Amino acid sequence: MQKKLLTSQRPRVGIGILVIQNGQILLGERINAHGFGTWAHPGGHLEYGETPFECAQRELKEEADLTATEITAGPWTNDLFEEDNKHYISLFMFVRHFEGKPKVMEPEKCSGWKWFDLDQLPNPLFKPLSNLLEEYTIFEEHKYHDTHRNK
Repeated sequence: MQKKLLTSQRPRVGIGILVIQNGQILLGERINAHGFGTWAHPGGHLEYGETPFECAQRELKEEADLTATEITAGPWTNDLFEEDNKHYISLFMFVRHFEGKPKVMEPEKCSGWKWFDLDQLPNPLFKPLSNLLEEYTIFEEHKYHDTHRNK
């Protein structure tokens, strides 16, 4: 028998932005949100009428004051946050070229941005990123040929 699904229980679409430069990824420690105390990439909810590319551009500017000059679509994950009664489909977007320096724009949500080597990530990781790393080998192609392209 199938349970009746409440609107509040329907999955939401999250956009995860993997900012990669010189073999490192940009992560911030989450505060005051689900995933509290975990290390996460910039990202947020896909808004009505928005493409994943537009969402990635908007969220990256809102959260880290970076302007992506190139965005590439990546894989997705199915993320169930049982403790928070939340379910997300997370679409990942790669940003290897951007303008600006990371700055905390939402101090109520993120304690600070830091660069981490792709093979030395902090713990614990935000569930979508952790699920991504369990399901895909995503960083091999990004380790050594990333450059910050200035315009």
